[in-house]
Amino acid sequence: MDELMERAVETTAREEFTEGAELRGSSFDYLTQPGADLAAKAQAFHAWAENRVAHGVFPYAKRLGGRPGATAELTLLDGQRHAGLNFSSQEYLSLARHPRICAAAQAAMERYGVHSAGSTALAGNVEEATLLEAELGELLRTPEVLLFPTGWAAGFGAIKGLVREADHVIIDQLAHNCLHEGARAATPNVHLHRHLDVDHVERLLKRVRQRDPHNGILVVTEGCFSMDADSPDIRRLQSLAREHGALLMVDVAHDLGCMGPGGGGQLELQGVLGQVDLVMGSFSKTFASNGGFVATHDRAIKEYLRFYAAPNTFSNALSPVQVAIVRACLGLVRSGEGVERRDRLMRAILGLRGALTEQGITVLGHPSPIVPVMLGHDALARVASREMAQAGLLANLVEYPAVSLNSARLRMQVMADHTPALAQTAARIVADSLQRARDLTGHVN
Repeated sequence: MDELMERAVETTAREEFTEGAELRGSSFDYLTQPGADLAAKAQAFHAWAENRVAHGVFPYAKRLGGRPGATAELTLLDGQRHAGLNFSSQEYLSLARHPRICAAAQAAMERYGVHSAGSTALAGNVEEATLLEAELGELLRTPEVLLFPTGWAAGFGAIKGLVREADHVIIDQLAHNCLHEGARAATPNVHLHRHLDVDHVERLLKRVRQRDPHNGILVVTEGCFSMDADSPDIRRLQSLAREHGALLMVDVAHDLGCMGPGGGGQLELQGVLGQVDLVMGSFSKTFASNGGFVATHDRAIKEYLRFYAAPNTFSNALSPVQVAIVRACLGLVRSGEGVERRDRLMRAILGLRGALTEQGITVLGHPSPIVPVMLGHDALARVASREMAQAGLLANLVEYPAVSLNSARLRMQVMADHTPALAQTAARIVADSLQRARDLTGHVN
C-alpha cells in the first residue's frame, strides 16, 4: 500500500504526444459498416482496437489477477499489469471472499456437485433454488420469483417472454442493453421516453392506449441507472401504468441489497417495496455470483416465463454453487452485518464523491455504488484512463456509443471495503491524470 501511495503522486516524463487514429472513432463505426463480407467487419474492428491496444488506450477486456477487492491487479490486452486501487469491480458489499459465502459454496459443491444439468423447465432446479426464490421474495415483498442464469437473460427474457408482436414497450432511452434488446426482439412497437421524464411516459401511455385499446403495454425502467447514477419516480410510474392498463417492470440490478435500510434498494427508499408489477435484477453486483431473477405477485406470470422466456427455458439453471452463494449473500444482506456493510459502503461513496468534487471534477447522479466521473472528450478520456492505470487507479472508462459522443466518463464502482483514505487517494489520481491528459492532448474538457 505504501508503494501504491507513492506511485499515486509520481509524475513521470513521457514522449511528446501526437493525436492519431487510436484516439479517433468508436466501436459504433464497426457496428454499422455495410458490406457483404461478415469477417471483414470483424477484421476492421480488430485492426482499430489493436491500434488502441498498441498505444495503451484500450482499457477493456482486462484480466483480474486475484480477488476483486479494494485493491487488485489487472492485466491489459498488451500484457501490461497494473496494480492499484480497484474501483472497477462490481463487488458492492465486498462479499466475494467472505468466509460464510465461501463455506456455503463448498457445502453446496459437496452435496450437489457443480452443475445444475438442466433448465428450470426440466430438472435443473436444486432444492435450495426454491428456498432462494422464497427468501428473495421476502426481501422484495413480491413473492413469486423466477431465477435466470444471468441478469442479462432475466431482463431480455422477461420482456421477450411477456410481450408479443402487437404489444407495446415504453422504455427509458438509457435503460440497460438487455432491456432494449428484449424490447426490440419482442415487438416493433418500441417507444423511447426521455430519460427519467415521467411526463413523457404519461403522454406516450395516453397516445398508445388511445390508438390501440386492445394490446398490452409494458413500461420499463431501472431503479438506479448505471451510467448516470440517477433514479426515476417509481411510484408515479406505477400509478400511470395501472391507470392505462399497462404493467411496470423495474430493473434493480445496481441497488438491490446494497442500498436502503433493509437492502431493498430504490424500491425501499421510495416506499414502493411490494407495489411494483415486475421487478428484475442481477446477482452480479451485490450477491457475489452470476445470475438474475424476475419477481411478481402473479404466480401465473412466473410460470408463464418459465416456459416462454427462452433464456430460462433453453439455458441450464444456476449451478448449485451459485444458488448457495446468492442465498448466503442474501442472508448477510438481511442481517445486522448487512446494515453495517451498507453503512460502510455509503461512507465510502460519499467520501469519493466529496473528494472528487473538491478536486473540481464533475460527478453525476446521486449517492450510489456507481460514481460517474465526467471526463469529456473521448480522446481526452482515453489518455486520462491510461494515465490513471499507470498511476495506480483501476476504473472503467465508458465512451461512445455507451454514452453520448464526447461525454466519456469513468464509472467508478465503490465497495464496502473502500475507506475514506482510499477515496481521497483515488480522487487525487483522477485529478492529476486528467490534468496530465489535458496537457498531452490539448483538450480542456
